Amino acid sequence: MEHHYDDCCCGPLQVGQEVPDFELEIYDPVQHDFGKISLTELKKRNKWTILVFYPADFTFVCSTELADLAEEYDNLTAAGAEVITVSTDTVYTHLAWKREEKFLEKAKYPMGADRNGEVSRLFGVYNEESGLDLRGTFIISPAGVLVASEVNFYNVGRNAKELLRKLQASVYVAAHPDEACPARWEQGAGTLTPGPKLVGKVYDALKG
Repeated sequence: MEHHYDDCCCGPLQVGQEVPDFELEIYDPVQHDFGKISLTELKKRNKWTILVFYPADFTFVCSTELADLAEEYDNLTAAGAEVITVSTDTVYTHLAWKREEKFLEKAKYPMGADRNGEVSRLFGVYNEESGLDLRGTFIISPAGVLVASEVNFYNVGRNAKELLRKLQASVYVAAHPDEACPARWEQGAGTLTPGPKLVGKVYDALKG
């Protein structure tokens, strides 16, 4: 497959930019098989795409993160997303880690292998010195636009419930472009409609 990652000549992708197509080898824990997945395929299925980069299989914080993600996977897919975890390990290492680590018993998401770091570089999470990925989480809309990003260093784990909240908020504002979701917004809660009448009256709008 021909890629055009060089189109992003000014550095890693920024929120609001269109994401070039990419393809990843995957280990599918549900099918117990290897395969491939691409952004083009997910867009055709009208899916939100969530990429969860992490440093390496058989490590410590990563095990807890992927277990946490497994707990929210059904909720994330119910909101219209496909989740792909990504590291620079091989699909064979993914299979072995899934088989050996009890924290991964419930994992059903595709596990992507970015062996040469190409996709990781696209999102700015590849560490050239170590050859490992930082803890980066990215949400891509069904139109292929990057709508959310989070990058942590190696020693700070993430929260899958917050990822679900951000996805649900992104889905909501995509369907209601005149509205905005305030801090700690959760599905079903009140939103804001920006405009002159809201200036200085945000408290009244949410608490009234």
